[in-house]
Amino acid sequence: MAKTDYYEVLGIGKDASERDIKKAYKRLAMKFHPDRTKGDKGKEEQFKEVKEAYEVLNDSQKRAAYDQYGHAAFEQGQGPGGFGGGADFGDIFGDVFGDIFGGGRGRGGQSRARRGADLRYNLDMSLEEAVKGKTVELKVPTYVSCEPCDGSGAKAGSSASTCSTCHGHGQVQMRQGMFAVQQACPTCSGTGKVIKDPCNSCHGEGRVKKTKTLSAKIPAGVDTGDRIRLSGEGEAGEHGAPAGDLYVQVNVRDHNIFVRDDNHLYCEVPIGFTTASLGGEIEVPTLAGKVKLKIPKETQTGKMFRLRGKGVKSVRSSMVGDLMCKVVVETPVNLTAEQRELLEQLEESMGTGKDAGRYRPKEQGFFDGVKNFFDSLK
Repeated sequence: MAKTDYYEVLGIGKDASERDIKKAYKRLAMKFHPDRTKGDKGKEEQFKEVKEAYEVLNDSQKRAAYDQYGHAAFEQGQGPGGFGGGADFGDIFGDVFGDIFGGGRGRGGQSRARRGADLRYNLDMSLEEAVKGKTVELKVPTYVSCEPCDGSGAKAGSSASTCSTCHGHGQVQMRQGMFAVQQACPTCSGTGKVIKDPCNSCHGEGRVKKTKTLSAKIPAGVDTGDRIRLSGEGEAGEHGAPAGDLYVQVNVRDHNIFVRDDNHLYCEVPIGFTTASLGGEIEVPTLAGKVKLKIPKETQTGKMFRLRGKGVKSVRSSMVGDLMCKVVVETPVNLTAEQRELLEQLEESMGTGKDAGRYRPKEQGFFDGVKNFFDSLK
């Protein structure tokens, strides 16, 4: 039975480009693939026809033979794979799903132009900048796409041609006795293309070294270790391949007042001896300005006060942390003779022994514990 014309099988014209052929194949392969047709024999046969047509028309050498001789070019036991062997099912369907999901080996094992490398930019910020957010200007030394050739590597008005050594496959076989080793084509370095007239600016690479300036918006609430991804702002790929990504790595510098723990802020607030004893009101700093804090009488060093909602707003939610203020009672220094005398009078007024324990219960309790400890050793 006469075979259907390969161009009709794929639904394309005889002037179809390589891209048109691949696009038609992907569409039909997805439609007739056995995994999707669930045992429909008719669809399986159609899939085989589509696969066979693709193997021939997507190979420049086989396509030229088919255009000249038709199906007779593959008779006498050769089959469509007679010009060096057809790609197996895994290679061809891997090409389809590789393009969809970001992988794949390419036609006939062909190596593709490599995606540009990802880059990292270390950004130091103050705590205030990290909490409020900021738009920063970044100067990034990297490879960028060559403008004169638009990243192709070929001089304007020319284009890359199919490699004559590997016929566009990107790989060649080296035979040694009964063994065959497949390796990247030495002529085109695995790309399947050769640039005969390279661009004067990038010398055929499709990219040039340059320091580019970017504007990056840093969201409010970021912390040390957070990364902001700028898609496509990394290193440009070779020969027009996609660029990598740029990752901005945040480092928040130490603050002279606050210590951050997740969305909470901590700080130490010194208070005077008199305020701690009698109570009072003091001003404490926050990132939004000063606020009043009431100190109850008889406050001890280490007492923690929580100011709700005065911390940091989370970068991942609308929750706002708290500000934790730990008071530290400061002992008076540089006293005058009169001040020392007043303190001595105060000390005398408190008495000694058990009487003093009324005013200094922690001190009394500590020494009582020490006495009991040594008594137990006797």
